[in-house]
Amino acid sequence: MASKTAVRPEPAPIEACTIARDIQNFDLLIEDMEAELGEKWGDLGFEDSLGFLAEPEAENLKFIAVAMDGADEDDLAKVGRVIEAAKARQIKVILIADDVSPMALHQLMRNGADDFVPYPLPEGALRDAIERQTRAPAAPVLVLQNHGIPARDRSEDRNGAVLAVHGLAGGTGASTLAVNLAWELASIDKKEPPRVCILDLDLQFGSISTFLDLPRREAVFDLFSNIAAIDGDALAYAMVVHGEKLPVLTAPADSMPHDFLSAQDVTALIEQARKNFDFVVIDMPKALVQWTETVLHAAHVYFAMVELEMRSAQNALRFIRTLKAEDLPFEKVRYALNRAPKFTDLSARGRIKRMAESLDIDLDLLLADGGRQVTQANDHGQPLAVFARKNPLRRDIEKLARSLHEINAAKVSAA
Repeated sequence: MASKTAVRPEPAPIEACTIARDIQNFDLLIEDMEAELGEKWGDLGFEDSLGFLAEPEAENLKFIAVAMDGADEDDLAKVGRVIEAAKARQIKVILIADDVSPMALHQLMRNGADDFVPYPLPEGALRDAIERQTRAPAAPVLVLQNHGIPARDRSEDRNGAVLAVHGLAGGTGASTLAVNLAWELASIDKKEPPRVCILDLDLQFGSISTFLDLPRREAVFDLFSNIAAIDGDALAYAMVVHGEKLPVLTAPADSMPHDFLSAQDVTALIEQARKNFDFVVIDMPKALVQWTETVLHAAHVYFAMVELEMRSAQNALRFIRTLKAEDLPFEKVRYALNRAPKFTDLSARGRIKRMAESLDIDLDLLLADGGRQVTQANDHGQPLAVFARKNPLRRDIEKLARSLHEINAAKVSAA
């Protein structure tokens, strides 16, 4: 006779857990978790989660989704402890943040969070984050190839030259010089082209991605958030490549405060870039920030862009006074005059001389006025060498690149 006793199936093991002060504030997260995991997920508050993560049942968790909003910033240490407890059990952590400051995100990523998704959740964003954190990691060489950056012999550090470009006033052409100088250096030798990259460190309004028609990737924020763990593969993964030969670390997708990066972060970034490239071109923010000194010490040449106008002269004077007051290596700075008058303009040549004498600097790098073609090339996302090869500004930058390449080659040969 068959038994009438119902056999209850064993409940499915919990594979994930949301942790929040009040999960009802994140209704879209609830919907996405149900869509991705069905009944194989649970919910905990911050206080209960620490106890659960210490239990044997937590071993089944593939990831936790820590959801927080601006109100949780008052007790950021509590959220950090939850993340650290999960990482101690080797559980992946996806941070869901609603109206949370960049500094708070930076701190939590340093605590060990593996991924970040803004709230309200974009379509498919949680699914993508889950796939990134639960799939088997790809081989590093494939990561490099997928982004168009050829693999190299990792036993050889290139000890690349660092070239920083700093506009001392808005519109002086610093980003234009950075883009075109990097492109000319990458194109200068057809047989053995040097490896060149651009780092756009204007975290708020960087325009290198616009000038080269490149997407701004979330991987840049991920890199900056965990820069202590940076290596060649992480740097390559965050970069995008223009024209199959110029890797670019764009500015983040969203504006960030410049103090999001510390001097130690910038040092680690530059050192890793130097290991992987022969030339590292850095587009600096116009403002002097806490790590400007770091870049100045690391740079082999620090280009300061000015124009023949009172605004540039006054800003250059402030810049020089700051360098001297802080005892910084101002001898590395090479002042570049953009939109320089033609040599036939004798009165302008006298003005250039008087400006240089009044500031006690050398204006030996004179860059021609490229006219409307420069703006058009930037709007089309192309270097001048591609868009307007015979442009006078392009020719001046090509001469500069050739000079830098020859100097660098001579130093390498001497070493």
